Amino acid sequence: MHKHLLAMAAAVQARAYHIGAPGSKWGPAELSQWRAEHIKSRPYDDDVVKVLDSLRDEYDVIEYGTLTYDGVSHKLYAARSKDWNNRPKVLVTGGVHGYETSGVHGALRLLQTKCKDYAERGLDILVAPCVSPWGYEHIQRWNYDAVDPNRSFKRNDPDACGSQEARALVNLVRNHGSDGWACHIDLHETTDTDESEFQPAKAARDGDVYEEGTIPDGFYLCGDEKNPRLEFQRAVIKGVSDVTHIAPADPDGTIIGSKVVADGVILYDYTALGLCGGVTDAPLTTTTEVYPDSAKATAEECNKAQVESVLSALDFLLAERSWGPAVKALGGGMP
Repeated sequence: MHKHLLAMAAAVQARAYHIGAPGSKWGPAELSQWRAEHIKSRPYDDDVVKVLDSLRDEYDVIEYGTLTYDGVSHKLYAARSKDWNNRPKVLVTGGVHGYETSGVHGALRLLQTKCKDYAERGLDILVAPCVSPWGYEHIQRWNYDAVDPNRSFKRNDPDACGSQEARALVNLVRNHGSDGWACHIDLHETTDTDESEFQPAKAARDGDVYEEGTIPDGFYLCGDEKNPRLEFQRAVIKGVSDVTHIAPADPDGTIIGSKVVADGVILYDYTALGLCGGVTDAPLTTTTEVYPDSAKATAEECNKAQVESVLSALDFLLAERSWGPAVKALGGGMP
C-alpha cells in the first residue's frame, strides 16, 4: 500500500502545473505569474481588422464593443450582410478561444469567398471572426483574467456573463433581435496543447488534479444535447469529409470523453456549460473542432474545413423546411 501511495503521489507531482501549489486554487500571485509568462505573439489589427476593413464594400462592418486589459484595448468587429432584412438569421463565430487559429481565419475566409452568395440566396448572415482578440494575440485559450470565454456565456443576461468577450457578443446578438435566428456555427479547434498546457493549467487554477485525456486525430462536431438535430450534424460532417478526415471514436466509443452519437459527433449541454453555441435560440447549432496538429492536415486544409462546415450548414438550412417556430414565424423570405 505504501508503494502504491508513493506511486500515486509521484504521478500527481509529474503532472503538476508549474504555477501554484497542488490542491490550492490560484490567487493574485499565481494569476500575475501566469500573465507575465504570456507575451503578444501575433497582431490582431493586421491579421483580422485589416482584412475586415478590406471587405467594407461587401459587408457592413460593425464595431460591437471594446475589450480593455491592463490599459490595452482591442475593438471588437463583426461583418453583416448588407441586405439585412428580417430574414432567417445566421451567426458564425470564430476565435472564442483565441489560440484556435483556423476558427479566426476560417471565418475571415468565409467572408472573402462564398458568404455573400448565401446572403443573396435569402439569409441574413452575421460573422464575428475573432471574439477573443487578447487570446488571439497571446495564443491563449483563456482571456487576460485566466477565464475561459467559452464557459462564460449567459444568453438571457449579458450582465451575468463571466467575461468581457461573452458579454459583448451576447449584446451584439441581442441588438440584432432575439427571434429569427435559424443557425449558429461556432468555429473551434482541438490542439495538442489542450493536454500539454491548457488542461493542466485549468486543474492548477482550480486546485484540482490533472487527469490526462486524449486528443482526437481529425475533425469532429459538438452538438447541443438539448437539441441535437443529428441529421444536421451528419450533413455538416459529410460536407467536411470531402476536405479533411473525420476523427474516429476512441476504443470506448467516446471523443474527448463524450459518447459518440453519430460519426464524428458528440453532444454537450450548451446552456449549462455557458458555451458560445448557446448564444442564440437557433434550431440549428453546431460547434466545429478541427485538429491542426494532425500529420494528415495542413493549416490551409483546416481553414478550408472551417469554411466547408459553414457552407454545409447553410446548404442544409436552405434545403430544410422545418426550422422551428422562431424561423417559421418569419413567413417568407426563403427561395
